[in-house]
Amino acid sequence: MAIAGGTPLTPRVETVVIPPKAEHSATVFFIHGMGQQVDSWAVTLQGVVDRLPGVKWILPQAPAMPVTYNQGQRRPSWFDISNLPPCNCYDEAGIAASVATIESLVTTEVRTGTPPTRIALVGFSQGGALALMTALTTLQEFAGVASLSGWIPGPSRQAMQQLEPNLPVFWAHGIPDAEVPVSYAEEGTDFLRDTLHIPEEKVVSKKYEGLEHTVNAEELDDLAAWLTEVLG
Repeated sequence: MAIAGGTPLTPRVETVVIPPKAEHSATVFFIHGMGQQVDSWAVTLQGVVDRLPGVKWILPQAPAMPVTYNQGQRRPSWFDISNLPPCNCYDEAGIAASVATIESLVTTEVRTGTPPTRIALVGFSQGGALALMTALTTLQEFAGVASLSGWIPGPSRQAMQQLEPNLPVFWAHGIPDAEVPVSYAEEGTDFLRDTLHIPEEKVVSKKYEGLEHTVNAEELDDLAAWLTEVLG
């Protein structure tokens, strides 16, 4: 793993980098969920990686921290969570720090020569929430943002409304998901369209029968197709 970050507001984080198999044309940041390790996602995403040979993948690893939902046990987490399904009691300081961390990683990538319009953010669960919060509150103009089984935490919504983002969004969710129910996806995509006024054609919403709080081949195929479109 490489090490990135390293300021009081953006703690040092480890990253796994999957280099492009062809000439580098775009970069995807994949943000994992609570309690997860990026090494396992590098394997899970292999089929998507293979379909996008010109894409560089950067997978940051969340630091271990006490998580209230797990009785204070230390787990990889981007911010503290006290309940699942997620409630309105958010770790605003933790969210702000993690958004700053992702923005710092993106800035580093931009400085290497990749414009923001050739960068997409993708996340699963808590990582999906972080990807959405970062992409929809930043001044950078990203190619798009994708949430797999994620949600939009309440405290970030005011900043989103002030910035009026207008970028492609892919939102995929399992219908029987009990940890982050599909209603969070339905409400979130309504918020994107009705409150942020992101055009209907830019918001792709996919729901999957039989898919709980995980991913499957169909969902990853849809993600690969969407990434091909927005990064093409």
